[in-house]
Amino acid sequence: MTKTIELQVNAQNIADIKKGYPLILKEAVLNLDVLKEEGSIIHLIDRNRKFVAKGYYGVQNKGIGWVLTKNADEPIDFNFFESKISRAIERRATFFEDEETNAYRVFNGEGDGIGGLTIDYFDGFYMVSWYSEGIYKLKHHVYGVLDKLVTYKGIYEKKRFDTKGQYIDQDDFVQGAQGDFPIIVKENGMNFAIDLNDGAMTGIFLDQRDVRESIRDNYAEGKHVLNTFSYTGAFSVAASLGGAVKTTNVDLASRSLPKTIEQFSVNGIDYEQQEIRVMDVFDYFRYAKRHALKFDLVILDPPSFARSKKYTFSTAKDYPALLMDAIAITETNGIIVASTNNASFGMKKFKTFIETAFNDAGSKYKILEESSLPKDFRTNRDFQEFNYLKVVILQKTK
Repeated sequence: MTKTIELQVNAQNIADIKKGYPLILKEAVLNLDVLKEEGSIIHLIDRNRKFVAKGYYGVQNKGIGWVLTKNADEPIDFNFFESKISRAIERRATFFEDEETNAYRVFNGEGDGIGGLTIDYFDGFYMVSWYSEGIYKLKHHVYGVLDKLVTYKGIYEKKRFDTKGQYIDQDDFVQGAQGDFPIIVKENGMNFAIDLNDGAMTGIFLDQRDVRESIRDNYAEGKHVLNTFSYTGAFSVAASLGGAVKTTNVDLASRSLPKTIEQFSVNGIDYEQQEIRVMDVFDYFRYAKRHALKFDLVILDPPSFARSKKYTFSTAKDYPALLMDAIAITETNGIIVASTNNASFGMKKFKTFIETAFNDAGSKYKILEESSLPKDFRTNRDFQEFNYLKVVILQKTK
């Protein structure tokens, strides 16, 4: 039985919560000392002790929990979780019917009504990600609901929290049948190898599905492609299937080499005709300039923060410099896919990074396409900070 505690919230944040803002900010709470055990049910009250909303206590990034309901009489129980998850599944009905795609997000945290919880689907397997100890303590409701609502091969989980807010390494299998990984999933007719029991990553970032499709269908044909921070090479698979002449894949992680080979192979692409380099992206930019290499299509999708032996990179500070490096080795009329998943700034700020980079590089550009999270990554349109993905596809014109 979870405990219920009262938190007094300042007037400004009460106004935001009444408008639908779901995150309970640490600085909004006036009596933090009453918080003892994550997973406790929270009643948010104003200075007159009037009920405002109900949620749970779970530390996640800048928040200490999430609002779940504004109904004081609605219990946070199995029925609550069932109503939210069943509605989310209904919203994804077209995905379940799509024969070309069988990997997508089924439940997207606060966008579907329960912050700190995501559920992804991979051809019969479900992966549940927990972003705080608080929501993890309510896991019995989630797994009970999945047992009731869906037929599955197996369920895996990712604990994406610890005292430092990082991933907890563990055995990820929960129940059902264990998968014989990698399994091959489909995305818009492309194949991707997935492993749900191999640490924090699965082999593909589902939120970039629309971008991969656009690269394949609109920008890759006849192109020499540079894929930086390439991970398992999923963008390069899309480019190759779209008719790219050759891809060059650069990532510092040593495991990117076998993983990228695997992704090419499951799509019938000869990986030996591609270039796969395990090296720092910034070192590769210098290498490319020294050797006068130029590319027709450059993909920039760095992590929000990265550290190597030589460099520390933050998209919030360093994206313009990164983009300048890319501009220098992009052919005139070439394409740059500029992407970031940093939630600390919005699309408007991201576009200023692009403008700064091109101005400093003495070059011109035009925006061909821009996008954010795909429709299965449901968000509240009134609070764009939760729509973290920003992608701008642009053409270097001079």
